[in-house]
Amino acid sequence: MTFVGREEELAALNELIDKNSFQMAVIYGRRRVGKTALISHVCAMSSQRALMFTAREQSSANNLADFSQAIYEFFGIPASAGAIGNWLDAFVFIAEQAQADAEHPFILVFDEFPYAAATEKALPSILQIAIDHSFKQTNITLILCGSNEGFMESDVLGAKSPLYGRRTAQIRLKPFDLFTATKLMPSQSTWEDQIHYYAALGGTPYYLEQLDDAKTFSENIAALCFRTSGILYEEPAMLMRQELREPALYNSILNAIGASRTRPKEIAEKAGVDANTVGAYLKTLSALGVIQRTVPFGEDASRSRKGLWTFKDPFFDFWYHFVSPYVPLIESGTASGAVRYATSGGVFETHVGTQFESLCMQWLLRECREGRLDFQPTAFGKWWGNDPVAREQTDIDIVMTDSFDHKMLLGECKWRNTFDESEAIDKLKRRTALIDFKGETAYYLFSKQRASEGTRAKANGDPSLTLVDAQTMLEG
Repeated sequence: MTFVGREEELAALNELIDKNSFQMAVIYGRRRVGKTALISHVCAMSSQRALMFTAREQSSANNLADFSQAIYEFFGIPASAGAIGNWLDAFVFIAEQAQADAEHPFILVFDEFPYAAATEKALPSILQIAIDHSFKQTNITLILCGSNEGFMESDVLGAKSPLYGRRTAQIRLKPFDLFTATKLMPSQSTWEDQIHYYAALGGTPYYLEQLDDAKTFSENIAALCFRTSGILYEEPAMLMRQELREPALYNSILNAIGASRTRPKEIAEKAGVDANTVGAYLKTLSALGVIQRTVPFGEDASRSRKGLWTFKDPFFDFWYHFVSPYVPLIESGTASGAVRYATSGGVFETHVGTQFESLCMQWLLRECREGRLDFQPTAFGKWWGNDPVAREQTDIDIVMTDSFDHKMLLGECKWRNTFDESEAIDKLKRRTALIDFKGETAYYLFSKQRASEGTRAKANGDPSLTLVDAQTMLEG
């Protein structure tokens, strides 16, 4: 599989490796997001050798024995030497070898560090001692990696961790955006297929790598999600078993959000959870990047009572909306109707339309980042609430402000084959007053299909209006 994306992360790691001193990078992120692939690619492209070790869910003695063998193989020591006595001795031995051959620096990768620390509670403290008294006198680049995000943030990066302050770089690896994700999609995919794939699977590299070039979108999703043998059928459950102590309870909460419950009280009632404790569970799921709490643009998130809980990761959004409700059918092998419902038709297209809003935001941010749009976003989001003039509840799909140059951008996103384009533009412009911001305003109408000739002529005569269709977003 060709390595794609991660340009910024690669540059950061290469910069560390090129320094002639001890460096420690912490890389973490949800399972399947590509951490090991990134590290392997960095090591393969580097002129330095790499001592790579991946801990497993086993006893501390067995992990230490495996670590010892990796060390012996790297330094050319006979495997018959037996396991090193303890973790500190293993780290000190590596440092001594590095000091003895300082002209040939190397990379030390400790992958799935949380697995080793789970059975050796003192491991973070032991590593801290090794860093302070041995590694700092070397030019080793140490890469600590883990999928358990809670552990990595508290026991490695947290202020109370023995390792606090030792890292020289940290990378929380996230799923790809749409535009990088398309590079892993079947080569014959149309622009519409690509948006469908992203709406169903998101940007997690491992998920996209399972796609079969010879299958249609519907066939691929059926094979991955709607069969008990499908590699993504158990994926949410596996993540929760790995990360969380009460996976069944969290599953109930996600099912509630999948059933369109968005407020804590509604979620608690649907999930059968105490309303006084549901907030803590929601925050935990948010920390994993599965869900998110959003408030109307311009409101203080810590004070707003209008916050809504929705899925952040498209795959979990799709799975809990379209797969979870039909588990009994999947288990009995009679899910063909559920597959059709989940991959075509009005309900699925409505789901894609919801995702389309975030894809349009991704496109705008990429245009800003790459300098194709003269706009420096200092805040962005979505607005909803009461329109006092129209006397109705309404929303604005995209709101971006540039406080440096006093500019605002409002966007309307329409994933429909046909709609009244003039009405959509007029409504968007009328909603300008709903945002408390003074400055020049630009308007963007995003649509599934290319706008009509009349609307394009209207945009040509209106410098504040830009039309963008989905195919143009993807193909340029």
